[in-house]
Formats: sequence, structure tokens, C-alpha cells
Amino acid sequence: MVLDRPEVDVTGKPPQGPRTASGRSRQHLRRTAVRLGLMAVPLAFFGVFFAYPVTAIVSRGLKDGGHWQFGRVGEVVIDPAIGHVLWFTTWQALASTALTLALALPGAYVFARFDFPGKQLLRAVVTVPFVLPTVVVGSAFLALLGRGGLLDELWGVRLDTTVWAILLAHVFFNYAVVVRTVGGLWAQLDPRQEEAARVLGAGRLAAWRRVTLPALTPAVAAAALMVFLFTFTSFGVVQILGGPRYSTLEVEIYQQTAQLLDLPTAAVLTLVQFVAVAVLLVVHGRTVRRRESALKLVDAARTARRPRGAAQWALLGSVLAVVALLVLVPLVVLTLRSFDGPDGYGLAFYRALASAGDNGGTFVVAPLEAIGNSLAYALAATGIAVVVGGLAAAALTRRAGRLVRGFDALLMLPLGTSAVTVGFGFLITLDEPPLDLRTSWILVPLAQALVGVPFVVRTMLPVLRAVDARLREAAAVLGASPLRAWREVDLPLVGRALAVAAGFAFAVSLGEFGATVFIARPDSPTLPVAVARLLGRPGELNYGQAMALSTILMLVCAAALLVLERVRTDRSGEF
Repeated sequence: MVLDRPEVDVTGKPPQGPRTASGRSRQHLRRTAVRLGLMAVPLAFFGVFFAYPVTAIVSRGLKDGGHWQFGRVGEVVIDPAIGHVLWFTTWQALASTALTLALALPGAYVFARFDFPGKQLLRAVVTVPFVLPTVVVGSAFLALLGRGGLLDELWGVRLDTTVWAILLAHVFFNYAVVVRTVGGLWAQLDPRQEEAARVLGAGRLAAWRRVTLPALTPAVAAAALMVFLFTFTSFGVVQILGGPRYSTLEVEIYQQTAQLLDLPTAAVLTLVQFVAVAVLLVVHGRTVRRRESALKLVDAARTARRPRGAAQWALLGSVLAVVALLVLVPLVVLTLRSFDGPDGYGLAFYRALASAGDNGGTFVVAPLEAIGNSLAYALAATGIAVVVGGLAAAALTRRAGRLVRGFDALLMLPLGTSAVTVGFGFLITLDEPPLDLRTSWILVPLAQALVGVPFVVRTMLPVLRAVDARLREAAAVLGASPLRAWREVDLPLVGRALAVAAGFAFAVSLGEFGATVFIARPDSPTLPVAVARLLGRPGELNYGQAMALSTILMLVCAAALLVLERVRTDRSGEF
């Protein structure tokens, strides 16, 4: 019997052309299938729980008798009052983002490169403001900057109803976004690359500008994008501190919906906000994509060291001073107010939280039960956000065409869409089979996860894209499937980013208020919803209980983040 042998060329090697092309085609199809598979779950999640509710509420506002009323769009847009709102919304968001970056980037460097006593605790503390309800933060800043506040008593200066109060409160909220997003990547950059540039003759500033800054650009851009989106859609801070003079799109949407019952105008403003955010995401994607490159990542524990020299100690001192004045002072005022009872300092407000009858019928259950509700909802929302966001980040790891770039922009849209619109959309769409979820507990975590997913994606994506693709190629050559290559190569390197992403998702879930206030059941309120209900009723007891619940929320968040910091530190050797 004669065995068939493969044809050989004059060199004795089998022909490579057709087979190589066929192999590459199969490999490309395989990668495309894997990418589409990773995108399937996030697309389904956002389609059902974001696009469908938002589209439904907008269509109700712009339809009359079954016909679209697009002429209403032009009427609203050319209104001078709406034009002023658009201008102020954009201006204050840009100013808030610039001020936050200016104050927080030195903090990101200090937390990434310096090792000092209390670092883990301080990192948890600076994240606490991010989860506090906006109504509470507005009240705290009003106590500092308004009539009879700290500045008024000490120097006779009042900043309430001014744009400075709004800007400072926005920095207070978003300081942690820059510190944790940029600092998470900065801590893993190999400092020897910058040291090598200095050995070759570059100065300290030039080495940082040419080596470190380009590597940090994607993370800085991601942090700036998140800060801008949050300040662009600011609601509680502007409503409390801005007074009648200042109004953002989010405030205007709320007023048109809840106070004036003008749903068509609210729908138009939602579309305007949606388009503005979409344009921003497109510009951001095109700009950052050109600056991304493979980076050499190392164990974060090896890059942090004690400050050396007077300059570094001075930098550490200045960052600690900013944190103390900007973050700790409002939190201290908030805590002191929770103990300042009718008979002097004590636990009167905290004791009142244990009974539903002490708040004039505001709650069906004791306000203290909101703690357990918030923790359960936040854990469920974190799990959903990590799964959906992790799959989305893995799908976006490699650069691709317009379809994938559009998918990337879609993931960020919940941060720029009115929470009022999302909340109302949930109520009018998820009310009949097969998605009758109005009485289900899962509705609240789903709404919270919508806000958590963008943080997971934006935190993990810069690190995933920084992983050298040759490592994956080497794994593929050794026979590893794409899934196994991701599990064996990417996951160990991005474990720290995954922990940061989970922490952010948990934090934003604890503090989410805009959509939750519409869908949380009366017998299962979250902490932010409970605080808002108490603040909405007159009386010293209700206000004191609101401050007490806010203090509890602050402590719960700080404890959770501190545990996360210790877990990351204990496992740092694995990453």
C-alpha cells in the first residue's frame, strides 16, 4: 500500500501559501466569533435594561395620538432659557473636570508611588464621598459655605448660590475617581523605564513627560470622561447649592417631569443630553485609541516606597492637606450634626432609627433596615456589573472597527443619561410578562448595575490593552484557546484592576439614588432613599436621623473599601 505524501517544493518543505492564508482566515473568524460571544451578554443587558426603557419614555413624550411631534424639538432647543441651561451645564462640567484633575492627579501619584502609615485607610476615606447621596453632600457644603456656616462664622464669607460652591462639591465627589482610576494603572507602571530615560540624559520632568505621561494618557482620559459625565448630569448638588440661579440639564429634566408635568419638554432635553454625551464618547474614543500601547506592568507593591527628600515630603504634605480640607472637613461636619441632638451631643438620632413610628409615618419599616437592604442590593449589583463589564472589557481589548467602537460608547451612555428618565422608564416598561419586575427585588440591583458597568469597563480596559499581545500569541502557539489564553495571561495581570473595578461598582451601587428612588419598594428602602425621605420632611428629628443614616452609610462604605484594600494587598504577590 502506498501512502499519500504531501507535496514538497525544491527545498523539501511543504507549500505554505494557501494553507497559511486559510489558517489565518480561520483564526480571524475564530477571534471574531469569540469577540461577538463576549459582546452578547453586555448587548442584551443594555438593550433590555437601558435602551428599551429610555426609548419608551422618550417616545411617550414625543408622540401625540400615535404620531411623532418632532417640531417640539426645535421649539425647545431655540428657547433662550434652555440655551442658558445648556451653556451652564457644559461650562460647569468642563470647569469641574479641570479642577478635579488639577487637585487629584498629585494625589494619584502619591497613592501610587509612596508608602506611608495609614495609606490604606486614607484611600478608603477619599472614596467615601463618591457614594454619599447628593442631597446629603449638598447639605454638608451648605453648612460649610452658606449662611451661618463655618466660613461665614470665621471670615464672614458666603459661597452658597455661587458657582464656586458647585465646583468644590463636584471635586469633593469625584476626587476618588481620578485617584483610583489613574493611580491603579500608575502603581503598576515599571518605574525603571523612567529611570532609564534619566540615565540617558533626560531630566526628571522630561523623562516623566516622554515616558510616564503617554502611558497614563488612556487612564487620565477615562477618569476625565467619567468626571465630566457625572458633573454634566449633576442634579442634587446644583439644586441645593446653586439655588434658582443655576440649573443643569438634569435639574431641568426633573423640574419639567415632576413639577411642571411637561413630559414632551423633558423628553427633548433627554435627547439633547443623550446626543451631547454620544458626541463626547465618539471624540474620546478616537483620541484615546491613538495613544494606547502595550506597557510593561509590574507588581504594584514593588513600586511604592517611602518619600525621599524634602520635595517628596512636601508633595505628600500638600496632598494630605487637600484631602483634609476638601474631603475630611465636610465629613466631620456631617458626623457632628448626626450627634448634635435636641439635648446636646448624644445618640438620640441613632436610637430613633430603630423604630418606624418615630418618623411620622415616613417609613413602613424602621430606617435602620435600610442598611441591610443597601448591602444586599449593592452586592448583587456588583456581581452583575463585574460579569457584564468584565465581558465587555475583554471584547474591547483588541482594537477593532466601528461596530466595536460603537459598543464601547454604548457602555458609557448610562452615565450621561438622566436617572429620572431611566427610573420612569423602568416603571412603564418592566411591568408585564415576560419582564414583570416591578415587585421583584432584582429591579434595584439592575438599575444600580447600569451605573456600575461603565466603571468596571473604564477601570479594566486600559490595563487589559496594556498587556503585551505577544504573550497571548505565545499562548496560542502552545495550543491554548482564546478563553484559556485570556484566563492564563490576562487575568493574573489585571487582577488588581478587577479588584478596583469591583470596589467602584460596590461604591456607586451603595450611593445610587436617581433611579433607585423611583423603583425601591416602601418596605425595602436603600440608605440614600431613606436619607432623601427624611430630608424631605420638616423637623429636627427627621433631619438628625438623615444625618445619622448618612454617617452610617459613610462608615459602611469606608469599612467595605478598607477590606478591599487589605484583600488587594494580601494578594498582590499573585498579580
